[in-house]
Amino acid sequence: MHSFEFYNPTRLIFGESKIETLNKYIVQTHKVLVVYGGGSIKRNGIYEKVSKALSGNNWVEFSGIEPNPKLETLMKAVELARNEQVDFILAVGGGSVIDGVKFIASAIHFKEEDPWQIVLSGGQLIKEVVPFGTILTLPATGSEMNAGSVITNGKAEEKRVFSNPKCFPKFSILDPIVIASLPKKQIANGIVDAMVHILEQYLTASEQATPIQDGYAETLLRTLIEFGPRVYNDPFDEASAQHFMLAATYALNGVVGAGVKQDWATHMIGHELTAMFGIDHARTLAIILPGVWEVMFETKQKKLAQYGRLVWNLSGDDKEVAEKAIEKTELFFHSLNVGTRLDDYTEKCYKVWDIPERIKTRGWKLGELALIDHLKVEEILKLRI
Repeated sequence: MHSFEFYNPTRLIFGESKIETLNKYIVQTHKVLVVYGGGSIKRNGIYEKVSKALSGNNWVEFSGIEPNPKLETLMKAVELARNEQVDFILAVGGGSVIDGVKFIASAIHFKEEDPWQIVLSGGQLIKEVVPFGTILTLPATGSEMNAGSVITNGKAEEKRVFSNPKCFPKFSILDPIVIASLPKKQIANGIVDAMVHILEQYLTASEQATPIQDGYAETLLRTLIEFGPRVYNDPFDEASAQHFMLAATYALNGVVGAGVKQDWATHMIGHELTAMFGIDHARTLAIILPGVWEVMFETKQKKLAQYGRLVWNLSGDDKEVAEKAIEKTELFFHSLNVGTRLDDYTEKCYKVWDIPERIKTRGWKLGELALIDHLKVEEILKLRI
């Protein structure tokens, strides 16, 4: 295990009817900007609950945050926040809304001319963040309990990550009952996204034993594999919804990855697919993950075998179990009606060959051992078309 520093100040408020307690966590003197997506919160009753809970506050709203939140949209919210002089932001939505709010909160007092530099700097340029909280409506990204964000620049066809300790939510409210109103596609995306978050931190070529983190990861993976399909098939299964929602949050709150080398190659390549083709984030992960494992099989075989035995209950020698584990994972994605090939989503697969060149131009070396260069990315993509 490597040395690490763990910090997570987000207050987690979990359980049915917790949205109604929102006013306990926002001071009445705050002027609040409520940010949400396409308006589903008005159909499922969450907007009404938020409005009632904020009755003692002066507040304004901004809607229209799209999946893979775009810089252009977020800057409109920044302008509104500046004009209205808000001093607290409430994100009501899934990972895209929460990621977007992290950017908005960071950009309001940003002094430089081009706020995209916040993202390009990886968050290092952030000096001041307007405090914010979240009400989670779609378990998936874990953004409700971490300091990271992923933002898309539509003009540049780029999707980039930034993080800063100032970007932890002050609180996050998780009410599992909201899952009952989600479309099956979004539930499937959430299951896949959370699962791959864990695997990016767990399934590596780590040279040091990390039994605590491994055990934590394996428990979360087994939970998602058992209860995810139950929620997918019956969103009104409240007990399964609780387990799914909490697992998705814990998947990326920092504990699984503390003291371990992490991969994230699947995410970095997947972001390029989203920026280029508009494919849902989780589905890009389902496309790329098996390819990363196959190309990097030699370095990951030991951990793949551990994953196969302790998560999927497979038996055999290491090589056999590792190969079966890849197959079982891909079949699991299929069981959620998630395609795992690029041509499941687009007829313009030829455009994908721009991605290795982008990786080369940026000088990226991906993966926990920094062994995945643009040539390896090309190998991975060849396997996934």
